[in-house]
Amino acid sequence: MQLRYNYRVYPTPGQQGALARAFGCARVVFNDGLRARQRAREAGLPYVSDGDLSKQVITQAKQTPERAWLGEVSAVVLQQALADLNVAYRNFFASLSGKRKGRPVAPPRLRSRKDNRQAIRFTRNARFAVLDNGRLRLPKIGDVSVRWSRTLPAEPSSVTIIKDAGGRYFASFVVQTSDEPLPPAEAEVGIDLGLTHFAVLSNGKKITAPKFLRRAAGKLRRLQRDLSRKQRGSANRAKAVVKVAKAHARVADTRRDWHHKLSTRIIRDNQAVYVEDLCVAGLGRTRLAKSVHDAGWAAFTHMLEYKAARYGRTFGRVDRFFPSTRMCSDCGRINEKLPLNVRSWTCPCGSTHDRDVNAAINILAAGRAERLNACGAQVRPAPVPAPRREAGIHPDATRRPTRSVEGISVL
Repeated sequence: MQLRYNYRVYPTPGQQGALARAFGCARVVFNDGLRARQRAREAGLPYVSDGDLSKQVITQAKQTPERAWLGEVSAVVLQQALADLNVAYRNFFASLSGKRKGRPVAPPRLRSRKDNRQAIRFTRNARFAVLDNGRLRLPKIGDVSVRWSRTLPAEPSSVTIIKDAGGRYFASFVVQTSDEPLPPAEAEVGIDLGLTHFAVLSNGKKITAPKFLRRAAGKLRRLQRDLSRKQRGSANRAKAVVKVAKAHARVADTRRDWHHKLSTRIIRDNQAVYVEDLCVAGLGRTRLAKSVHDAGWAAFTHMLEYKAARYGRTFGRVDRFFPSTRMCSDCGRINEKLPLNVRSWTCPCGSTHDRDVNAAINILAAGRAERLNACGAQVRPAPVPAPRREAGIHPDATRRPTRSVEGISVL
């Protein structure tokens, strides 16, 4: 399994200038390659291959007076910029042809020098090295100081130097790691994600949503107000932009740290973890978008998924149309849709349920059934040919069940 390990780096002023040149050269090569392919398409010429594009915008461009300064940075940085362009085009073509699933991918666009976030990548061909004194040696940049918060588990295959919008520098290493199975655990858990409670577990435990963005709203509002009063293009406005970016970065870092700690604890304590496959992109276009993005469900479930694979646990996603809230976890009866203000309800069978705990229990049961079904066990009755009078589709049968998630009905 390939994982990324991020560390904070502290380049000197001279190294920051060298990194700025590398960022600029990579951006120029990317834009030149994009323009070359756009011109070929407008002229009706064949698609420029990756090799011809590299010769045109790097090898031949270095020999011209207008692009001679491309030789001041590592050639690997320029090649990786073109590699990013090629990957962007392949993703775009795969999306057009239908081979790539998910949301449509737009064609590549020009990179702006005004973008506060910049990145370059070094591979093993660049011969970067982690020195014995703890510094990171980068070609044509120098030995950069790194704050090692943890040791690298293996030799990295590449390193990406990132400058975020807050002016901070990071080194992101790609490392090939081996699985580290944990001792078997007896417990299994289903998780119902929400906004009032970030997660409700099938064992009855409720985890309150921290709402990091809401808590920092006052400070962010003040910084945004100060930014709006600065004159455009002034040095004070640039400083205010950095302050706003640092405040947002602090919120994101705090949320990510909390997600990591919670996901690690859940994976360590349970042999199998099942969650509902919510449409986060759709919920992000509703009136609850701010709260949905503040919760970070997609990032959290992704952490659960890769940590389960690494530590020998089982992870499963339950279909979003499964009526986990309306189904009684005792008798299996599917009741009518419940208003959001109803947090507990009583089934006609006599069982009283907490809305979220009942949903988590049903998610756990559905996840177990799908896992057994994947192993070959029969969890549903065998198909029986329908009588002739039942072969048609009733109009009401075409309506898909809805699922309310804290005020949003997901179809």
